Amino acid sequence: MALSRRQFLVTGSTVAVATLGWPLAVSRSAFGANEEIRLAVVGCGIRGNVHIQQFGRQQGVRIVAVCDPDRERLVAAAKTVEARFGYKPETFVDVRRLMERKDFDVAAVATMQYWHSLPVIWACETGRQVYVEKPLAHFIWEGRQMVNAARKYNRLVQVGLQSRSSETDRQAEEYIRSGQLGKIRYIVCFANKPRTSIGKRKEPLQIPETLDYELWCGPARKEPIYRDRIQYDCSFTWNMGDGESCNQGVHEIDIARRLLGEQGLPRRVMSIGGRFVFHDAGDVPNTQIIYYDFAAAPVLYEVHNLRAVKGSQEVPTYRGQITDVCVHCEGGYVMMHRGIVYDQEGKTLRQFSRTRDHTAAHFDNFIQAVRSGKQTDLNCDILEGHISTNICHAGNISYRLGRPAGLEKVREQIGDLPPFQEMFDRYLQHLAAHEIDPGESILGPWLECDSARECIKDNAEADALVKGFYREPFVVPEVKV
Repeated sequence: MALSRRQFLVTGSTVAVATLGWPLAVSRSAFGANEEIRLAVVGCGIRGNVHIQQFGRQQGVRIVAVCDPDRERLVAAAKTVEARFGYKPETFVDVRRLMERKDFDVAAVATMQYWHSLPVIWACETGRQVYVEKPLAHFIWEGRQMVNAARKYNRLVQVGLQSRSSETDRQAEEYIRSGQLGKIRYIVCFANKPRTSIGKRKEPLQIPETLDYELWCGPARKEPIYRDRIQYDCSFTWNMGDGESCNQGVHEIDIARRLLGEQGLPRRVMSIGGRFVFHDAGDVPNTQIIYYDFAAAPVLYEVHNLRAVKGSQEVPTYRGQITDVCVHCEGGYVMMHRGIVYDQEGKTLRQFSRTRDHTAAHFDNFIQAVRSGKQTDLNCDILEGHISTNICHAGNISYRLGRPAGLEKVREQIGDLPPFQEMFDRYLQHLAAHEIDPGESILGPWLECDSARECIKDNAEADALVKGFYREPFVVPEVKV
C-alpha cells in the first residue's frame, strides 16, 4: 500500500484508486454568486465541444483545462476555448495527470461511456463536483460504483439526461399525472435514427501518431480496428459502445420510468433484433425491439437505423414521429418530446411549449446546483441516471444472449402480450421493406431481473455482462459506502 502515484503511472498497478493518495482539491460545498468555478473538460469530441460551449458561456465559470488522449482533438479544443472566451486552458493527454491538479472544482466528463466510470470516481475522490454524459456507465455494476463514489465523498454528480430540464416534457408529465387521459396502458419509446455502415477492412486501420491508443482504449479491450474510422464508430461495438437502445434509448427510457414511478429494473425483459444490411465491423443491432415488463405498465423500445424502405432516403416513423416517447393512455396518447396530447382518433387536444432550449437549461441547472451545494437542486442526480441506464443494459443483455430463431419460436416466446405482438409486427414489416429474412433475427431470452441486487436472476452468463470487463491498469474499483 506504499505504492506512489508515480509508480502507479509507470507500472500500471490495478490497486484501487482510494490507495493512490490523490491530492485533495479544494472541496467547497458551495460557491457564492461571484465566485469563479474552475472546470476541466474530459473528452474533446462532439459532446466535449458542447460542454465547452455550454459551460464556457456561463458567468463565473472558467474552463481551466481540457483533456483527451487524441492530441488533435485536444489542441482543437484548447483553441476553441481561447477563440470563444479569450483565455487559454491547460491541456492534458492523461486524465490521471489532470486529477493530480488542485486548481479545478468541476470535472465535465464527455468521453465515450466506456471511459465514464474512472474519471467520475477519481473526480469524486479528489473532491470535485461532476457533470457526466449519458449513458452513465458501460456496465450495470460500474454504474453502482459511480453512485457509491458520489455518496461516499458527498459530491454532486449530474447526468446529461436533458429531458429532465425540458419544459415540454415537464408539462406533458404533469398533464398525464393529472389523470385527464386516464391511466397509462403502455409506453412506446422509439429511435429511428438513420445510420450507415462503419465499414469492414481486411487489414487493421493504422493508428495515428497523434492518438495515445493505450489511453484511448482504457478499460476496454485493446484490439486491432477493422472499421473505417477510430472515433465515435467504436460506439457500434460492444467493446466500447451500447447500441442505439442505450445510447439514445436512455433518454426515452428515463422519461417512461419517471412517468410510471419505477425506481429499478423491470420484472423481466426480452429483446429481438439484428445487425442487417451493413455487413460491417459493428456488432450492436441496427434494428431492435425490447419489451420491459414493469409492474405499473409495459415499456417498449424500438430502434430502426435503416431507412424506411430499401433504396429510399425516407426515415421510419411511429405515429408520424422519428424519435419520441408515446404514452398510450385510456383516453388518448401523448408525444412527450413534442409536447402534444392526442385523443384516440389522433385529434390534438393540447400542445405545450417551451421558452428556452432544454440542453442549455440542463447545463445551467448543474452550475446552479454547484453554487448552492445542494444535491436536491440537481435535475438529474447520478442515481436517477444510473437506474435509467441499467434498464437499457438489461434489454441489451437479453439480445447479447440471444440466438437466431424462426417466426414460430419468436411468437411463442412473445406470448399473449398485445403491445409486444404489435411491435413485432412493425418489426417484421420493416424487415420485409428491406427484403430481410426474419429468420436472421436474434431472439433474446426472457430475463428475470433482481432490482434490489441490480442483477439478473439465476443466470451466470447474464450476470457476467452485468459486471463487465476491465483491462489493467484501468480496472474500475469497488467503492463501498
